[in-house]
Amino acid sequence: MQDRITVVMITYNRREQLLETLASMIALPDAAPIVLVDNASTDGTADAVERSFPSVRLIRSPRNLGAVARNVAVGEVTTPYVAFCDDDTRWQPDALTRAADHLDRYPGLGVVTGRCLVEPKLSEDPITPELRYSPVPGPDWLPGPALLGVMAGLSAVRVRAFTDVGGFSDRMWLGGEEELFALDLATRGWWMCWDEQMVIHHAPSAVRDPRRRRQLGIRNTLWTLWLRRPLRSALRRMVTVLRSAPFDRATVAAVGEAVRGLPWVLRERQVVPAEVERGLVLLEDSQRKSVARRYVG
Repeated sequence: MQDRITVVMITYNRREQLLETLASMIALPDAAPIVLVDNASTDGTADAVERSFPSVRLIRSPRNLGAVARNVAVGEVTTPYVAFCDDDTRWQPDALTRAADHLDRYPGLGVVTGRCLVEPKLSEDPITPELRYSPVPGPDWLPGPALLGVMAGLSAVRVRAFTDVGGFSDRMWLGGEEELFALDLATRGWWMCWDEQMVIHHAPSAVRDPRRRRQLGIRNTLWTLWLRRPLRSALRRMVTVLRSAPFDRATVAAVGEAVRGLPWVLRERQVVPAEVERGLVLLEDSQRKSVARRYVG
């Protein structure tokens, strides 16, 4: 695994949970090298990692880069594949091997996403039905259902595909940043799929600001719609997204942030190809019914 795949992690002020996650990842029978970007934590995270896990390649960011810190980490990687792992997710035995095997075997595969089991009961993440029963058409060679979206902490990515689209957008920062990334991969001809046997556990951290995360998620979803979807589809999905959110200060602030970003959105707008749009339309019914896509908190 040392020459095939690297685990890429980012963290911010979650020292204890991060240390547990690192211990779990290093103890895997198919453990891989780890590159960790600390997003300017103030709780001693970086020092603790340096003391306890000298084998981890630690990058101390002078500021909180959000998801863009993954771009920094990938820039340090020498393997052809990376597995994104959040500080509250833990890849299970053989998951890294399965990911690398898929990416070895299928050169047109850009991303493979695993099945998420939520601790402590190890129940399936609410997003699972969307992945398992994805209606997106794909080639016969795909080793699982074709996707047009990914969850970063559950996914392994071909580095060449990652760099092909420029990684994660620094405009998005964090929260739903994967949507734009996935659409750009599909636009450039990279396939994404789901693998039920590639299992990752998620122990959702209590160290988060759910309202700010919701605000960022709504803003970034609107930006992605305006950047990549035809006008009619963007308006239709926008109505669905906003109806799913509470009418409160956080939602209003999210819309305000999105609107203030319109000048750069219009400058950079590039609508996805027709075949990608057809797949997105097929997904809308399941997305509309999904409890995982309701912007609450």
